Amino acid sequence: MIIRPITPGDLDPLLEIATESGPGFTSLMPDRDALSRKIEHSVASFARPVTEPGDEYYLFVLEDSSTGEVMGTTGIEAAAGVSRPLVHFRRNAVIHHEEDRQKRHPEESLTRCRHYTGCTEVCSLYLRPKFRRANAGKLLSRVRFVFMALHPERFADKVIAEMRGVSDDTGQSPFWDWLKHQVADLDFMSATQLACCSQSDFIESFIPATPLYTRQMTNAARAAIGQVHNDTRPARHMLEREGFRHRGFVDLLDGGPTLECRKADIVSVRDTFIASACARPRTVGPERDKRAAPESAIVANTACSEFRATVSDRAWWDPEANRVVVTDQVARDLNLGDRSLAGCLPLDHQNALPEPRQRPGHNPATEEIRYAH
Repeated sequence: MIIRPITPGDLDPLLEIATESGPGFTSLMPDRDALSRKIEHSVASFARPVTEPGDEYYLFVLEDSSTGEVMGTTGIEAAAGVSRPLVHFRRNAVIHHEEDRQKRHPEESLTRCRHYTGCTEVCSLYLRPKFRRANAGKLLSRVRFVFMALHPERFADKVIAEMRGVSDDTGQSPFWDWLKHQVADLDFMSATQLACCSQSDFIESFIPATPLYTRQMTNAARAAIGQVHNDTRPARHMLEREGFRHRGFVDLLDGGPTLECRKADIVSVRDTFIASACARPRTVGPERDKRAAPESAIVANTACSEFRATVSDRAWWDPEANRVVVTDQVARDLNLGDRSLAGCLPLDHQNALPEPRQRPGHNPATEEIRYAH
């Protein structure tokens, strides 16, 4: 499995991904022209010299090394909410004051707001069902943080993730099923298309700026606030293990939570290290120091537009020589020559890492991502 930047030749599989992922996967809608523009934007972003985050959008694909098929996607928006407003509901506890203190009671409300502006957003993660295998989801999710660690100037200090909210097998959202009767009698697919395809006036025109009180909602709609789609739970758990937390901001259409974390506090950003690459025909031998060898690791080159990454259980850290030892095949897959720089993220955090990044006692992620957001 190889992660690489998307190219124009990936348009057809990207359209298949956008179609099969369903209406809740709002970052990639099944519109061929719109997807083509996203690819062009991504290609230009990878090629652009950057000293601080702007409107760049980085879209990666996971490729099956043996067949060349596209297994899934994952992406990063460098500065979300700048060129197009990023609007959420903020959950608030409202205290109704009565003269009689015994009658005072808290009540929850949702208020439309623009809270996240200029934050980096991880997005567009989808692993196709027929390619769901060990480490594929981990690679799609965590490679974004490896790329951030290798190119920190391209990304903001705060990183967010908008998680897919609750919906049924037909793509209907209980949150939207209630909300549409208050704002616009549209099906969920039509509402997401209007909200995501540069129709920013849809939000201003139909989503009220005045608070919505959750006591007025149906039980199903209220229960969906801040919750994620069943297939998104492993992705949320993995992000939470990375340090992401929900701070009370939810999606306008399906009520899904937005998670956030400081870039410097993301575990995989902090634990990614750079060292010289050394290729060998095989890395297993009696001289290998098993205490310094992760069971598996994400290994990447340090390029931008020619970025490549993979998961390998045959890459290990040689602390005395300050190098990462990989097989010849991994070196070829990643375009790594001897003495070129490689980024490495051990997936088992209990193994030794170069100081000062060792994090004793941290449990490795064990759940496999299906699709996320």
